Amino acid sequence: MVRRTREDWTAAALAALAEGGLAAVAVEPLAARAGATKGSVYWHFPTRDALVEATLLRWEHEHTEAVIAHAEQGATPVERLHRLISAVVRPERGVDVELALQSSLGDPLVAAAVARVGSRRMDYVVTLFTQLGFTRAQARRRAATAYSIYLGQAQLQRANPAVVPRTPAAKRAYVADVMLILLAQPDGDG
Repeated sequence: MVRRTREDWTAAALAALAEGGLAAVAVEPLAARAGATKGSVYWHFPTRDALVEATLLRWEHEHTEAVIAHAEQGATPVERLHRLISAVVRPERGVDVELALQSSLGDPLVAAAVARVGSRRMDYVVTLFTQLGFTRAQARRRAATAYSIYLGQAQLQRANPAVVPRTPAAKRAYVADVMLILLAQPDGDG
């Protein structure tokens, strides 16, 4: 029998979350799917909540911290914003986890993680816009617009994938349009 690590179990839980929502992150079905015993899961996580918490931390790292680290490779704030937008509008990114978490905000562990991630994402994008010369108020509005575009794109990918750009050229054009919207100069309301 293959020994599974904490990382194996959080990867399996993340996949289950994407496929079936928070309810799918259950020890017995995860173990059965992996061809393992429940004891293998409980060896690493004393409770389901501990597994969920570790899975949420993995999601936070992979879908926020790693994306920000990727964006930070840009030399200028415009390049960083472009790298960020390009990274988050890819259909293959696994938006099903994001949407499953958004629909599970009644769970306190999920609500806390989504709030923490939302704050981190917003703070990062606000920083980019202030580096671009926008006032703090303008930067917050732009960041909220950028985050709304991301969440809307995620919802479209699930509900109506035919309208989401699929080809590399269509994706580039879409990112260019998003950048134009986000970088448009304000009308002076500060």
